[in-house]
Amino acid sequence: MTNMLLAQLSKEEYCYLTTKGRVSGRPHEIEIWFEIHDSTLYLLSGSHTSDWVKNLLKDPAVTVRIAKHTFSGVARVVREQEEERRARYLLAEKYQEWEEGKTLSQWAQTALPVAIDVDAPA
Repeated sequence: MTNMLLAQLSKEEYCYLTTKGRVSGRPHEIEIWFEIHDSTLYLLSGSHTSDWVKNLLKDPAVTVRIAKHTFSGVARVVREQEEERRARYLLAEKYQEWEEGKTLSQWAQTALPVAIDVDAPA
């Protein structure tokens, strides 16, 4: 059920990621591009030092809102090479009209890939 719902929501342009502030402990929400593969959301951070990345490194429990649906999940920096490649190409295809045979943009090549393994809707 979750995978079917996520597949339908993948057409949305943005998701809203909420992390717990690493210093304040308060929720912090950002609007960000995303793509979905199975029950994992992929995001690309423009900087390895983004606050939201630092927050999820300290506490990986996050929530993600897509349209009117909110999911809980566990965030992680993607480290495995094949998954990293998948994340980069999925986001480049969705947002930059990347096609087979084209070169990835600078953003898609260098941004930090982050995965959120999603649970059932909260």
